[in-house]
Amino acid sequence: MLAFGLAPAGTALGAAAELGVRHRIDVMVSAEPDAPILSRLKGSKGELSFTVRLSANSKESKFFGMLRPSFPDIVIPDGAGRPLVQQTKLWEEEVCHQRRGLPKVTVTQLGGHFGEGDGRIEISAINRHIGVLVPPDELTPGIKLDQGSDSFGLFYAFRAQTRNSRLNVDLKIYPIDCFL
Repeated sequence: MLAFGLAPAGTALGAAAELGVRHRIDVMVSAEPDAPILSRLKGSKGELSFTVRLSANSKESKFFGMLRPSFPDIVIPDGAGRPLVQQTKLWEEEVCHQRRGLPKVTVTQLGGHFGEGDGRIEISAINRHIGVLVPPDELTPGIKLDQGSDSFGLFYAFRAQTRNSRLNVDLKIYPIDCFL
C-alpha cells in the first residue's frame, strides 16, 4: 500500500508542533501582622494604587510599559491572615512565544490612604534610587518567594514590601503552555 499526504505550507509531514509559553501575572496585596493600619484602623475603608514596570519581550511578542492598577473601596480586615486585595489578574500575554525566561516585573511605587479625619494614614512608598535620599517609606521590590501551584497552575512569586507601612504587594507569574 502506498499513501500520500499534503502538509500545510511551511511544515514537514509528521513534524510535531513546538511547545511555547505565554505568561499571566496576578497581584495580591496584604498587610504584615504589625502593620499600623491593622492595629489602628480595623474595619476602615481606604484605597491603594501602585505602578508596576513590566518587560516581556520575545521574537513573537514585545511588551514594555508601566501598569497602574488601582483598588478603591478596600476594607481593612480584622486580622493579618486576610488580604487587603484578593488575587486579581494584572496582565496576560495573548501571543504564544518561544520559552525565553520570565517577564521582568518590578513594583516601583505604592500609594494610597486608609481611614478618615485625624486617624487617616497616608501611604507613599517608592524604590530607593542611587544619588537620592532613602524615602521615608521605602519600597523593597524583588523579594523572591517560594514557587507553588494553585487553581491556575504553577507560579513563580515575588514580593514588594514597604518598610514603614508594612504592606506587601505579591506578584504571581504563571507560565502557560501553548503551541507555536
